[in-house]
Amino acid sequence: MFRRLHKDQPADFAFSPANLVWAQAQIAKYPEGRQASAIIPLLWRAQEQERWLTRPAIEAVADMLGLAYMRALEVATFYFMFQLQPIGALAHVQVCGTLSCMICGAEDLIEVCKTKIAPKAHEISSDGRFSWEEVECLGACSNAPMAQIGKDFYEDLTEESFAAILDAFARGEVPTPGPQNGRFAAEPKGGNRALVLPEGETRNAANASATLALARGDTVARIYDDAAFAGGASESAKAPGGA
Repeated sequence: MFRRLHKDQPADFAFSPANLVWAQAQIAKYPEGRQASAIIPLLWRAQEQERWLTRPAIEAVADMLGLAYMRALEVATFYFMFQLQPIGALAHVQVCGTLSCMICGAEDLIEVCKTKIAPKAHEISSDGRFSWEEVECLGACSNAPMAQIGKDFYEDLTEESFAAILDAFARGEVPTPGPQNGRFAAEPKGGNRALVLPEGETRNAANASATLALARGDTVARIYDDAAFAGGASESAKAPGGA
């Protein structure tokens, strides 16, 4: 899929002081002459800071790594994880539209996005809080159809459950990520047939990924300045992009 930079760009970009220290630490992980290997984490951090990846940010990262701008642009335009246009202030929804999800109802989920968010992909909702797009395979084929919202997967979706999740986000709630049909992870719907728990042992109410998101109390928070998760979302992490 061809991806291009947004037509409206800010004048410049600079990492915040704390994020600059973080970026320099990432670069230092690589041996001399291999610093370009830090491009993905640096582009990601720039996106976390700004909510989307701007041309000035891409060029600033390229300058830090001694790369031609085109090489950095090649990386930024290749991965769907990088948002090349402004996104909703609260949540950006990525609906998987590849084979397994398409067979299992991805088109229905896309219709929910068109109804509840905006008629076209990459448009921002009228309240400025949501945006959406269809993406290639996100690797949760056994739990199709699914969508990624922020950093979390919402799986085994139906039109009704997906709509309810979006409504919950809009109310400021924290929907539980992971399977939405009662499954713990990706085991058969009838229950595990292997790797069962020993008699008398119980598992957590949700799988590890969902448990972490719930413990943070925010499934769509991004990094703002030096805000980071340390067992719970800081106030600066929750605003304006948090739920």
